[in-house]
Amino acid sequence: MNRSQPERNLHLAQQTIYQFFLGIVKKWPPEEVLLEFKRLFLYHVDSVNTAAIDAIYDIVFNNDEQEFRNTVKRSCYILVNNWDATRRYKAIQDLVLAFQDDHFSKSTISPTLTRLHLWVKNFRHSSDYRDLELFITRYDESRSLEDAQTNRWANRYTAYLLVPQYVDTRNSIEQREAARALAQQIRDKFKFDLAMYVARSQSGLITDRPLKNPTALGDDALRLIKLIVAKRGTYSYANLANIFLSQTRQIRFHEFKKSLQNYLIFSVESSEFSRALRSRLGDKLYQLYQEHDSSTVTDALILRTCNRVIEFLTTDNQKDPAPLFILLLSQGNPMTLVVTLLKLILVSKNSRTHLESRIADLIRYYEAMPEQECRWVVNFLEIFNVTFTIYAENVQYDLIRMTDRSPGDPRPGSFNFTSNGELNLDSYRIFSQLKSRQLPDDETLPNDLEGEDEIVLSDGDGVQVLNLETTPQEN
Repeated sequence: MNRSQPERNLHLAQQTIYQFFLGIVKKWPPEEVLLEFKRLFLYHVDSVNTAAIDAIYDIVFNNDEQEFRNTVKRSCYILVNNWDATRRYKAIQDLVLAFQDDHFSKSTISPTLTRLHLWVKNFRHSSDYRDLELFITRYDESRSLEDAQTNRWANRYTAYLLVPQYVDTRNSIEQREAARALAQQIRDKFKFDLAMYVARSQSGLITDRPLKNPTALGDDALRLIKLIVAKRGTYSYANLANIFLSQTRQIRFHEFKKSLQNYLIFSVESSEFSRALRSRLGDKLYQLYQEHDSSTVTDALILRTCNRVIEFLTTDNQKDPAPLFILLLSQGNPMTLVVTLLKLILVSKNSRTHLESRIADLIRYYEAMPEQECRWVVNFLEIFNVTFTIYAENVQYDLIRMTDRSPGDPRPGSFNFTSNGELNLDSYRIFSQLKSRQLPDDETLPNDLEGEDEIVLSDGDGVQVLNLETTPQEN
């Protein structure tokens, strides 16, 4: 479709500004680039580039505030991308905080400047600026301390809050790339910090440096990780997902929906959770895509179905918590809901981004509340974060038994259980390593595993133990 003359003029004006910043950000010191940004968008004084200042006024005369905002956003993300690539993190902070300068609130007799000041002020109080603020939460340590002392607990989950930015195709390519890159950096840092915390908390060494726990779970973090890691082997969540997929190939969609519900409920220990999931979710699944009920299930249909189930379990309008989310968490076992969501992702790996977007919606809904008032949600988010880091990232966690078997226990591959029949997690340690490669058949175990007699691969009904004394290594 051909553009009208005003649209072409607007597009040319925007491109002039983008090319100006793309040119100077690679050549000039960040301080000078930031000064030019302020001259154009905040101070509205002469720039070194007359074409750029003329382009700003062309956009203002077009009288389209949304296009002005789009221009500001894309210019910001051009700078953010380039400065992040060269580790100029202080420049990114200065850019974001520049909008908090009260210069643009000063009165002026110029109608053009009045309009510019108003538009910048509106941008400062918009969700677009809030998205931009996410890019400084990682680098500003004083800000992190402030967040810990106030109600800005949501900043701990910036990686999830960035997801809607990079999945929204209406955002500029610069914004989407910047959001995706920062989210991955935050995930990698959490993954590393979690592995270091696990290693140091079990070392028994006393140091002057306090142990940094990257979670908000306190001392419960280590026990949670052990519980998650213990679910391995034949009845691991990944294996159950593979069994489910193999058994539901070539069946009709209405049968697939019934099987999906049974799969999600399988091995759920809480009877209340199971009943709620069966009744509430069953009704929704029955009505879902009924026009395809007699069709053979396809990968596309599995993806769409898992996405809808994720919405039923989190937020079905991308704004408010779903009734099922509130009901299930009110029963006091967030781990069960997290495992249910994990099962969905193991069946439909491409649904993970959709899930993380819905998690971001939930965070946005609750973020205005003090942390203590929504502690049940924060616990869910913490468990979700740890669980998906362990299951969906490239770090392998294993439980290693460190104490002798119970006296008189004849089983060569037995667990160490407490008197009430529960797995004694205190007698095991967690070891982590990258999944970058598997051990060749002729390679021995790492030194830190020598002398151990078993590795826990799973628990529950599917108890399996890799006995290092008698069992050959698996390929």
